[in-house]
Amino acid sequence: MALWLEETLEAGLRFSYRLKKVMHSAQSKFQHVQVVETEPFGKALIIDGLIQSSDLDERIYHECLVHPAMLIHKNPRTVFLGGAGEGSTAREVLKHKTVEKCVMVDIDEDVVHFCKENLMQNKEAFADPRLELIIDDAKKQLEESAIKFDVIIMDLDDPLDGGPCYTLYTKSFYEMCKTKLNPGGVLVTQTSAAGVKTHKLVFTPVNNTLKAVFPKVLPYLQAVYSFGDEWSYNLALSDDTTEFPSMEEVNKRIAERGLGDLFFLDGESFHRIFLLSKQVREALKAETRVLTEDAPAFFGKLPVDGEHQK
Repeated sequence: MALWLEETLEAGLRFSYRLKKVMHSAQSKFQHVQVVETEPFGKALIIDGLIQSSDLDERIYHECLVHPAMLIHKNPRTVFLGGAGEGSTAREVLKHKTVEKCVMVDIDEDVVHFCKENLMQNKEAFADPRLELIIDDAKKQLEESAIKFDVIIMDLDDPLDGGPCYTLYTKSFYEMCKTKLNPGGVLVTQTSAAGVKTHKLVFTPVNNTLKAVFPKVLPYLQAVYSFGDEWSYNLALSDDTTEFPSMEEVNKRIAERGLGDLFFLDGESFHRIFLLSKQVREALKAETRVLTEDAPAFFGKLPVDGEHQK
């Protein structure tokens, strides 16, 4: 009998895929984690029944999260990772020869240990002496950090009603992050699904919230097949004079930093992901929400007219 895993994307829409086998399974005090072999995506990491990454396209998601911010910065030496317990974000950061220290903070020690033992593609990253792994609350560690960072990367769970992460998508959190950046520093955060029906849930309000804190914010999108939608990111610059590199400059920095093994990103694809559709550009322009702890955004829930407007 075939075993299928099913995710509900929205009312009336479910996404299911066939499992070949469950390779590893464990329960942490926060969540249930599995490594499974799927028919369409290959090996995949599943947390609480939801796909987090797969062999097919995790490099697309993680390269898009990490490298635009790292390549826009001319010399990133210190990097902070919020969440990212899987280890793939650290793997991509540590490919940059310029990096001297990467601080990764994840609250779930069991999931981090599980990923260290079962995701072989990240073994070298976890063993890299430049990586400092801290099991704690990412916000607390960043607030208390004695050092500042060239790049801050937030690889968090989606903001869910009743979940632990929604306060890390708010104006007060981004204001704190800004104080922890070195001059010319860059912050990037994943901002959930942003397809034709989902781009106003998290992507556009986080973009407007970041614009209330940072002088320049660059939104971008890339389809991630195993997620069943386009995925979004928002990149914030602490200095509005920071230049957006040309295709040629991106390729030059990729070569200089030893990033020749990138699967997805080069100068051309770097520029393409920042080219947004008319629908999305208009939604970004029209967005008025500025997210706070009292008026957050939750993935899967649009505000009613007039609710949580600033």
